Amino acid sequence: MSDTALRGEKVVAALKKRNFEAYYAETSAAAVKQALALIPNGSSVSWGGSVSIQQSGLLDAIKSGEYVLIDRDTAKSGEEKAEIMRRALTADTFLTSFNAVSEDGVLLNIDGNGNRVSAISFGPKSVVALVGINKLVPTEADLEKRALSVAAPLNAKRLGIDKAENICAIFVKTRMCMTKGRIKIIVVGEELGY
Repeated sequence: MSDTALRGEKVVAALKKRNFEAYYAETSAAAVKQALALIPNGSSVSWGGSVSIQQSGLLDAIKSGEYVLIDRDTAKSGEEKAEIMRRALTADTFLTSFNAVSEDGVLLNIDGNGNRVSAISFGPKSVVALVGINKLVPTEADLEKRALSVAAPLNAKRLGIDKAENICAIFVKTRMCMTKGRIKIIVVGEELGY
């Protein structure tokens, strides 16, 4: 087993101890296959702004599948977009990633509007997250450093925001999945997202 796979499996074991449903996938293709197996056909699906679900091909697979999409990118106005983001909180499944995951199974996300962290915290019946191996950090103490020094600047650049701190409005650290298995995390043995 490769060092990457060993590290991924270690994190999966730690996540399971914290009541997350967790899997390891060597490749993005395998991760997408696993994610699709967790989402029943005909269910409603939404997502936040996640480069990981785009890069992996999961978003394309969902859009071409048999799902009811709650897609904020179809909005014709800012008001309609906000309404669609609110509806996403009632989706059967919400797709996302995390800015950082510690090797002992703690998750961190930083959000601008709060729609993504709200959906992760409460609302959708199921959350499915793809996490690239690049987002793993040794300890809980390293979570914020990675999120602020790596994820925030790259996301600010992607979104055309002049200062990374302008998208760092809400920090949510998730240490335990209170509804066992509601949050499903697929650790991917490739780099995905920021």
